[in-house]
Amino acid sequence: MSNRLAHETSPYLRQHAHNPVDWYPWGEEALKQARELDKPILLSVGYSACHWCHVMAHESFEDAEVAALLNQHFINIKVDREERPDIDQIYQAAHNMMSQRSGGWPLTMFLTPNQEPFFSGTYFPKTPRYQLPGFGDLVLRVAEFYREHKQDLVEQNRQLMQAFAHSIPAPSPVVTANADSFQLGFEQLKSNFDFEHGGFGSAPKFPNQADVAFLLRLAAEGKREPQAMALQMLRSMAAGGIYDQIGGGFCRYSVDERWAIPHFEKMLYDNAQLLCLYADGWQVSKDQRFVQVMEETVEWLLREMRSPDGAFYSSLDADSEGEEGKYYVWQPEQIKALLTPEEFSVASRCYGFDRAPNFEGHAWHAYRAAEPAAEDEALLNSARSKLFQAREQRVRPCLDDKILTSWNALAIKGLARAGRVLGRPDWIAAAQQAVDFIHNKLWVNERLLATCKDDVAHLNAYLDDYAFLLDALLELIQAEYRAVDMGFAEDLAEALLEQFESEAGGFYFTSHSHEVLIHRPKQGYDNATPSGNGIAAIALQRLGHMLGEARYLQAVERSLKAFDDIMLNNPAVCPNLLAALDEYLKPPTLVILRGPVPDLAKWRQRLDQYYLPRVICLALPAMPEALPVALARPITNDVNAWVCHGVECSPAVNDWTDLLRMLRPLQADPNWL
Repeated sequence: MSNRLAHETSPYLRQHAHNPVDWYPWGEEALKQARELDKPILLSVGYSACHWCHVMAHESFEDAEVAALLNQHFINIKVDREERPDIDQIYQAAHNMMSQRSGGWPLTMFLTPNQEPFFSGTYFPKTPRYQLPGFGDLVLRVAEFYREHKQDLVEQNRQLMQAFAHSIPAPSPVVTANADSFQLGFEQLKSNFDFEHGGFGSAPKFPNQADVAFLLRLAAEGKREPQAMALQMLRSMAAGGIYDQIGGGFCRYSVDERWAIPHFEKMLYDNAQLLCLYADGWQVSKDQRFVQVMEETVEWLLREMRSPDGAFYSSLDADSEGEEGKYYVWQPEQIKALLTPEEFSVASRCYGFDRAPNFEGHAWHAYRAAEPAAEDEALLNSARSKLFQAREQRVRPCLDDKILTSWNALAIKGLARAGRVLGRPDWIAAAQQAVDFIHNKLWVNERLLATCKDDVAHLNAYLDDYAFLLDALLELIQAEYRAVDMGFAEDLAEALLEQFESEAGGFYFTSHSHEVLIHRPKQGYDNATPSGNGIAAIALQRLGHMLGEARYLQAVERSLKAFDDIMLNNPAVCPNLLAALDEYLKPPTLVILRGPVPDLAKWRQRLDQYYLPRVICLALPAMPEALPVALARPITNDVNAWVCHGVECSPAVNDWTDLLRMLRPLQADPNWL
């Protein structure tokens, strides 16, 4: 037996296609049924790599008795939060308002037939435990409450809709946020920083990519404390078990404060953003461990997450063979059987295998317990290779092989940034191939689609899709300029303004032509993925300066006015908006290089050794395609550089030292020249 989810593209929805629950995907068929039968809706939101989603599915959704209750009393809708982040955002916010608790996955919502939430939770066990009611008993009580208290729900829903309306920020007449916002943001982050182990807060610990990027931006201004915090966090994660020491790539988060034991799912969006951060961190510190992390992470991305067409899949599950982490952990006898005595000695010391078991009291998960001596590096590499080959023979975690536009955009940016900084044209080529896939498959009738699976592309794209892809293209053209990428960026910018901008400034998460839901979010704060509003403001502003397009700059100013209050009072939650504010107050510097390709590449590579977050550098060789007017410069037999601040550009210089001298005000390093 299968239900309606068997026809969906989402691997997560397909996982539930054979449940006895009569699941619907989100859509008019289910909503119409709820209205006509006056049945409440059970909305269950999750994703394929989610451990507790699997637990609840096995306990309750695969259970015939629980399914019978759900089918009798509810219209049951299953949603993949990665395909429908619009629905997830709305009901996560509703859960927070109703319960005064943070949400998560699985998200369990009970709605009226008009989609209004009236009771919420996350994971519920089948039988009472963890101070939670049993799910079967709960659904009976919820169904009874809906039947007997409909009038009470009218007032509750009115209050909830008022709360949603108040969540949209009121715009300021002018941008009043200033340099004080950066200092306040830093102080707010510092107050929650773990100076012993690195990172923010205590367990569980997340990568907090936007926060680290903000600290590095402050470091570029010569502020040593933010730099030390950022580098400590990057080093701690690279040494911890959150980083896959055997196969490369980062897991979603650490369950302990020391970064030693992760929640084992691997997400494309985390690894994509961390590539950027480790590239930036290397420019700041020249720490060779960061190079190793980037190389191993890209190797994992290209080996395990890349489709035959060059786009990237979404995630790897935390579980294999029904157990979380089973694919990744070890027993000492397994390791001894694989390695020579010399390799075992080094690997045990460096990966913590000679210490007490660190995973659930009975297994070992590798982390960098010690650094190898120079003479032991070859032995550690050999041991790592053997452990990797043995691990490859295990039952692999499930792969969610849908292709999401927004997460691919983050991967494109990460590959382009890391490829440029480390001089890896193969990584840049991989980024270009992913862009070409999106351009050819997911850009239809001058609009983006959000997802593609088994060659089927569908769903209206969201703000994040447009903003992240525009931002990625601006990074990619700095790595290697292609006229097609610049043209695509301009098309995206126009569609972004036309389809998402709010009259009050800023951008809605959904387009003007999107399905009407009970709320239309417009948020500025950064989460595990960046704020679409923050990235849109950064990218539009940069493109506006590159092309001399005032409309883009004016849209950014309206956006900053819309989020002025949050930048003034709680700047730590919106570091990407602060980055846009920084470049609004002090426009980024544009460096245009023209000249013969070999010499041009040398200048570009030398410049990429420096961390210059407020510099846009375009290396433009001779090419048959026409450049945008604002970028056109003459070509001579030597490399020439033009440095532009706003609308003013310097005369051309053809001496490398002269270029460095012109960029000296943007670099806090006293040894710049």
